[in-house]
Amino acid sequence: MQGSIMKGIIQDGFGSPGDVLTVGEVDKPGVDDDGVLVRVRAASIHIGDVYGIRGLPKAMRPIFSSITAKNGVAGTDMAGTVEAVGKNVTQFQPGDEVFGSCKGAFAEYASAKGEALALKPSNLTLEQSCAIGVSAFTALQGLRDRGNLQAGQTVLITGASGGVGTFAVQIAKSLGAEVTGVCSTRNIDMVRSNGADHVIDYTQQDYTTGGQEYDLIFDNIGNHSLKDTRRALTPDGLLLSNGAPAPTGWFGGLGHPLRATTASMFVKQQGRAFLSMANKEDLATLRQLAESGEITPVIDRTHPLAEGVEAISHVGEGHNQGTTIITM
Repeated sequence: MQGSIMKGIIQDGFGSPGDVLTVGEVDKPGVDDDGVLVRVRAASIHIGDVYGIRGLPKAMRPIFSSITAKNGVAGTDMAGTVEAVGKNVTQFQPGDEVFGSCKGAFAEYASAKGEALALKPSNLTLEQSCAIGVSAFTALQGLRDRGNLQAGQTVLITGASGGVGTFAVQIAKSLGAEVTGVCSTRNIDMVRSNGADHVIDYTQQDYTTGGQEYDLIFDNIGNHSLKDTRRALTPDGLLLSNGAPAPTGWFGGLGHPLRATTASMFVKQQGRAFLSMANKEDLATLRQLAESGEITPVIDRTHPLAEGVEAISHVGEGHNQGTTIITM
C-alpha cells in the first residue's frame, strides 16, 4: 500500500488556514494489522479542526500536532468506502461503506483503526454520514452523560444552529426533553424545523435576563459569564459550559472552561468542562439514532477538495449552519 500518491489538504505549521494549508499530493497511507484503509468520499469540518490548524491556544500545540497524520494531512471526521483491511480486522471488508474518525481525513485516502469506524447509516448518504463526528459525540455525551438529561426536563441550547447545536437539539428531543434553542434571526426557522419546541433570537432577547428557568443549559457559545448564565437555571439545574471565546495566545480561550471546572467544585449548578471522546459504543448509538430518524445531519455547504481551504476558513468564521463538508 505504501509508495503511491494521493491528493489531500496539507498543513505546514500553525496559522490561518489560507496561510498554512495547501491542496497537494502526498503519500497514500498504508494499513497496519488493526487498521482499515478508507477511500474517503466526504469529510466534515468542525471548529476544533480550525483551532488545531491555527495552533491556538499555543499551549495545546503538542496535542494538535499529535492528531495530524504523518503525511501532514489534517482532518478527523470522514466517510467512505473500505479499500483494504489489516489481518486482525474482521468486521469490515473491501467495498463496505463506513464512517468514523481518523488522522488525515481531508484526503482521498485515510487509515483508521477498525474500532473507530462503523457501517454508515443505511438511510444517509456518505456526505451526511461524515458529519456524524466530533460535534455529534459532544452533543450526545454532554446531554446524556454530563447533563443526565431526562424525559420531561427543560433544556436550553445556545449555538443551536451550529455543528454541535444542531445535533444537540435533535438528541435532546430523542431523550424526551422540552428544548429551547438560541440562535440568530436568520436561523430561527432552521432550528425550529430541527425539532426545537421554542426558539430565542439572541439579537432580540437575552435568555439570562428573561426570567425563564431551565433544568439544563448546554452553552456552546460562552459569551455570558458563568454567574449570569446560571441565573436562567432552576434551583437544581445544571450549566454545561461547552463553548468559549475564540482562543488566542498561549492560554486565551482556556479561561472559560477552567473557570467552569473550578466553579463546579463549589457551585452545585455548575458542571465542569469536558471533552468528548469518540468510542465504538457511542458511534453505534449515533448510527442507530440516524437510522431511526431521530438525528439527521444538517449540512451547511459542500465543497470539492480543491476548495477545501476555503471551506475550512468558512468554518473558522463561526457562522455556519450545521456542518460544512469537503467531498473527494
